[in-house]
Amino acid sequence: MTITGQSVPHESARGHVTGSALYTDDLIARFPDVVHAWPVLAPHAHALVTSLDVTPALDEPGVVTVLTGADVPGEGDTGPARHDEPLFPVEVMFHHQPVAWVLGETLDAARRGAGRVRAEYQPLPAILTIEQAIEAGSFLTDPLHLSSGDMSVLASSRSVYDGELVIGGQEHFYLETHASIAWIDESEGVSVHASTQHPSETQDVVARVLGLKQHQVTVECLRMGGAFGGKEVQANTWAAIAALGAWKTRRPVRVRLTRELDMALTGKRHPYLARYTAGFDVDGRITALRLALYSDGGWSLDLSEPIMWRALFHCDNAYRLPAVEVTGRVCRTHKTSQTAFRGFGGPQAMIVIEEIMSLAAQRLSLSADVVRERNFYREGDTTHYGQRVEEAGRIEIIWKRLKETSRLESRRSEVARFNASHPHQKRGLAITPVKFGISFTSTFFNQAGALVLVYRDGSVQVNHGGTEMGQGLFTKIQQIAAESLGVTPERVRLMPTRTDKVPNTSATAASAGTDLNGAAVADACAQLKARLVAVAAGLLQCDASAVRFDRDAVAAGGKAMPFAAVCEAAYRQRVPLFAQGFYRTPNIHFDPSTGRGRPFHYFVYGAAVSEVEVDGFTGDFRLLRTDILQDVGDSISPIVDRGQIEGGFIQGVGWLTIEELIWDAQGRVSTGGASTYKLPSWSEVPETFEVSFLERATQPGVVFGSKAVGEPPLMLAISVREAIREAVAAFGDGAAAVTFASPTTPERVFFAVRHARAERAAFR
Repeated sequence: MTITGQSVPHESARGHVTGSALYTDDLIARFPDVVHAWPVLAPHAHALVTSLDVTPALDEPGVVTVLTGADVPGEGDTGPARHDEPLFPVEVMFHHQPVAWVLGETLDAARRGAGRVRAEYQPLPAILTIEQAIEAGSFLTDPLHLSSGDMSVLASSRSVYDGELVIGGQEHFYLETHASIAWIDESEGVSVHASTQHPSETQDVVARVLGLKQHQVTVECLRMGGAFGGKEVQANTWAAIAALGAWKTRRPVRVRLTRELDMALTGKRHPYLARYTAGFDVDGRITALRLALYSDGGWSLDLSEPIMWRALFHCDNAYRLPAVEVTGRVCRTHKTSQTAFRGFGGPQAMIVIEEIMSLAAQRLSLSADVVRERNFYREGDTTHYGQRVEEAGRIEIIWKRLKETSRLESRRSEVARFNASHPHQKRGLAITPVKFGISFTSTFFNQAGALVLVYRDGSVQVNHGGTEMGQGLFTKIQQIAAESLGVTPERVRLMPTRTDKVPNTSATAASAGTDLNGAAVADACAQLKARLVAVAAGLLQCDASAVRFDRDAVAAGGKAMPFAAVCEAAYRQRVPLFAQGFYRTPNIHFDPSTGRGRPFHYFVYGAAVSEVEVDGFTGDFRLLRTDILQDVGDSISPIVDRGQIEGGFIQGVGWLTIEELIWDAQGRVSTGGASTYKLPSWSEVPETFEVSFLERATQPGVVFGSKAVGEPPLMLAISVREAIREAVAAFGDGAAAVTFASPTTPERVFFAVRHARAERAAFR
């Protein structure tokens, strides 16, 4: 009986619902002498620190000490690539940037102490928008370029138009805020519990700050209560502060950000500004595209450069661009350093091309569906960076099948009838595709290791470099290990991710957690199974090729014995019952200097049909129905994949329609909590929600034929934005172009409706 492909419960489901599943901050009960940290926050978006007097804080009862730059024994910087993130800045670069940290016997004592630190500042001019950064020439990167085809055809295209699209950011709002606990062990080594997607990088940063070798630092991630990319590099700072505090005080130190601090101090999804010129033939086929993308990177580089590269890669979405010239630039502003977020720049670029397709359809008086379909990639096509689009035919297969199963055409007639009889409510119906590349765009990250241990009683421990943030990675790994060894999942225990078990790991990101770590675990299990087969063949007196492992039993030729008995026999025969597995993604490469390569191992395809109803009085909308058809390959864990599709879609709906980040004139995040930052809730879930997997979709060369499912579903929410566009157009005569910035909040929709009605009145 196969174990992969079965819908098994999440491996921590019972712990989640009973509260017994522990997270980083829950572990402080194990450290009775723990010290608590609280930051001293700068009240400016940009300023010089002219003086810092921590003496008054030391007089506060319960304060243990204050951390400043003078306490750093190593490098006082946590920047992952450019080392451009000082722990204790002399120049404040965003509002509320910490300039010191107070350690107290209690959190309240630390907060009181922070309030007594005397800091003086010289305010400096702040850059707070992309437009201001462009005007001031404030950038974190040089221009990044991709181009393909003959751009001279742009001028001769039948329809040429310019446009600009403003795309807002998004707060991660993971349920568990950033947290770390650090302590010094008996060998002067530093141990850290951290809520991090990248324990190896956290280990590296902590070692740098303390001036230690990496082998002196151990980082463990038990599990995370959500991350979405926000804990890929930005967990490093809080771990470094905890470790520095432990190094100075010789006591365990806890750093946990409150929700208010987390939203004020951590990066978001990058806001983007897109400016473009697009050319189309009269039949709706795109001829050429010139596109400039600007992202708001915030105060430091973080991951903004690879995020921009992925945006450049994905400016095509599912469409062949015969001629394209796309440039990306990351702007430096005086805000939090924006960072990885589900989709990693791809969603921002994909919104732009979908906007272009919709506006072209309106200008050419064609159906948006027709324009999209005519521009699909076909078999044999290559991208604008030179990679062949393998299995491109799946785009059209998914498209046509979804149109049938969702009854798209008949529902269009129903929508038209509804709109004709409802002057103040209008419905819209839209279908959009997704093509998303899977792999880290930095080639060297595409590797993973594993350590699998089999004990004499037949039980199994699995260690790998991936981290569990609720996405179900450990559940899939458990199924992979059980299937590979022929045992039941109950025999397999997934161990917390630790840098002293599997070194030099990549972040759990890029939707590649299962692809990489699952393959490494399968490799280790294959080695172990080969050793056990030899032992079993001797015990069962048969040829090794006849031995079968299944559901805790080993059998051949009518004879059988328990898996545990084979393990005991292997131990007595001095056969090693542990193995290291390794995997590196094959045949991927990219040369930024030429803009050519094969940065992705494969592409994931999908499509969604969404129907909305917009209220003309308020601009609010209801999501009536969504139908999704997603390519997941051969699903290892269908219930996990379905959850990822549903959750990713709703997160995308939030980003595109209601989640709006606002900074005030002083650079403060005005939407700094759940009371002011609108998150998706039950009211944003479609009243009818149909999710299906593409059948017969095995992906060769990936563990158990599966495909990534973490990021691609988020972009399916573009169908909701396009349905809102269709509904707004129905308030007018359908001739005027409908466009709006993202997110399409009720306010923006209201004014778009008013504009559509005004255009209709003027036409009459």
